[in-house]
Amino acid sequence: MEKILILDFGSQVTQLIGRRLRELNVFCEIYPYNKVPAPDACVKGVILSGSPCSVRDANAPQADLSPYRGRVPILGICYGAQYLAYTGGGKVEASHTREYGRARLKVVAPSPLFKGVSAESQVWMSHGDTISALPEGATVVASTEDVANAAYQFAGEPTYAVQFHPEVYHTDEGSRMLANFALDICGCKGDWTPDSFIETTIDALRRQIGPEKVILGLSGGVDSTVAAVLLNKAVGPQLTCIFVNNGLLRKNEYADVLASYKGMGLDVMGVDASAAFLSALSGVSEPEAKRKVIGRLFIETFDQCARKIENARWLAQGTIYPDVIESAGIPGIAAKIKSHHNVGGLPEKMNLKVVEPLRTLFKDEVRRVGRALGVPEALVGRHPFPGPSLAIRIIGDVTEEKLSVLRDADDIFIRALRSYDCTGMGFPSAADPRQMATNLYDAIWQAGAILLPVKSVGVMGDERTYENPVALRAVVSTDAMTADWFPFPYDFLRDVSNEIIRKVRGVNRVVYDISSKPPATIEWE
Repeated sequence: MEKILILDFGSQVTQLIGRRLRELNVFCEIYPYNKVPAPDACVKGVILSGSPCSVRDANAPQADLSPYRGRVPILGICYGAQYLAYTGGGKVEASHTREYGRARLKVVAPSPLFKGVSAESQVWMSHGDTISALPEGATVVASTEDVANAAYQFAGEPTYAVQFHPEVYHTDEGSRMLANFALDICGCKGDWTPDSFIETTIDALRRQIGPEKVILGLSGGVDSTVAAVLLNKAVGPQLTCIFVNNGLLRKNEYADVLASYKGMGLDVMGVDASAAFLSALSGVSEPEAKRKVIGRLFIETFDQCARKIENARWLAQGTIYPDVIESAGIPGIAAKIKSHHNVGGLPEKMNLKVVEPLRTLFKDEVRRVGRALGVPEALVGRHPFPGPSLAIRIIGDVTEEKLSVLRDADDIFIRALRSYDCTGMGFPSAADPRQMATNLYDAIWQAGAILLPVKSVGVMGDERTYENPVALRAVVSTDAMTADWFPFPYDFLRDVSNEIIRKVRGVNRVVYDISSKPPATIEWE
């Protein structure tokens, strides 16, 4: 299968390059800069990402491009552009002022990279260095007012470079530029579809797993559901799905999830480990510590279950690409935002090997694959829910009393979203933007309530109260890498606030979080 390699030098938006290529139905793989794979006939091009580093640093990340340079097209982005210039004999210097934000790009010479791109367009800059002199054989093809060598190309080889970020939303014609590179310059056919992903993944899973048995952590969310159906098609009776009640789930979720899988042909086993999880979390308040406790116990629980399944050798997980990006990064370069129990904190002596059939997909791609597999829309369109569950929506330590309060408030919020008719309001469906949402739940990417660790004075009847505020969170997104708060109608917020305060003992104030990601994250912890 044809593909484009993306070499990650540590940029927090490297995954957006892959996302834009996937939107073109071009398959791509992201590798750390220091683990460049050997060439093969499937590689049609290479893209070098940005980085928080300077090419002038003594320990600046460097990649061996010799297997690909001059043989396949190469596109350097930001740090990648400066790296190509610096290692080619050009000059890279610190900018007098940090070049960050919107800029007007002017195409100054013909280039296949800018075919069909406006003579002037908006681009997004984000770098502290600038290319002051191009290497021999390179010519400038686009400039901005402050950046003379904003884009350049080499004569006699298909190597291109831009000092801006075509992958981000703020570069107006960035998708056109990436399409020119991937489809025209690299010659990719753009035929990577959900059906082709299913076909190749099923074949790969059969070869990877062989005759051995696999267990999968089922949560009821779209990721683990699609992973289960995909694995079931690949290995059938070798798969056992296990749904763990960690005591941190939403109201009635344990029973509801088990019921939702009846009739889907999956072998599902329910395991109630709530007492063990709540005991292990007692007194733990730091967010990362909570995640690691839950991750450790999650794996231990599966390890115990695996011993009961003869010849079980694989632990399948619904890890998707944003989980991997936000959790791993490149040691010493990319900042780790948070750990995730699907990809971090695994015990050294775990008795199971991990298989993650969806780890290269973004959320909307998972949904497209789910629909192609015939997964019911009620499961395909379900909101994401964090692996550590309500433990990270309770700020501070976790107790059964706090869980009860949060479950009741959250249940009122989610039920209200489902029942509010927004037909004709112009909200697209979060699960399928080609459709219009008919209720607020479908218009929202992710929603939930957060129990805050402060007290608020209130008045109920003739009595003074001193109870907890609850924050409501609802965002719209396409891939969870960026998100914006949802513009609720005022009557919805009024009615939900009143219902929570009236019906949930322990809550006397409701607030709505209107922070975007970035700078905030979707979850509070």
